[in-house]
Amino acid sequence: MASFEPQNPNYAAEVRKRFAQQPYNLSIGAKVTDVQPGRVEVIVPKRDDLIQHNGYFHGGLIAGLADIAGGFAGWSLVEADQGMLTIEYKLNIVAPGLGDQLRAVGEVVSRGRSIIVTRIDVFGMRNDEPVLCTTALQTLKVMKLPPELLSDAA
Repeated sequence: MASFEPQNPNYAAEVRKRFAQQPYNLSIGAKVTDVQPGRVEVIVPKRDDLIQHNGYFHGGLIAGLADIAGGFAGWSLVEADQGMLTIEYKLNIVAPGLGDQLRAVGEVVSRGRSIIVTRIDVFGMRNDEPVLCTTALQTLKVMKLPPELLSDAA
């Protein structure tokens, strides 16, 4: 992974705070397990309502988790009054999402003034070993946070 300098000295606290403010993240039981400059790791424990008919994690959940991990990896590098919007992402599901949890690792590949590119790998578990189930590339637009969120900035 390339080395990146965060623009916000409180980047880790900001990522965790903003993550916890998003209802979708909470609704799927997602948790941030690691925050570093340009890298965020997120897990989602297995629940019956997140599983598809063959017993694997649902592909929509996998895609959403990739988007979350990549977006917050980007967010770890921006100024306190900035946030992210996903412009696009492309993912390849290379194996079923299985096991007791999914783990997504988002890492910034390129950081420009207004565009950030991330790579995300999502892992399931097989016999207590991580198995890559998805790899994705994501493009993010850096944007100023709306005024109603700025008053809540860390």
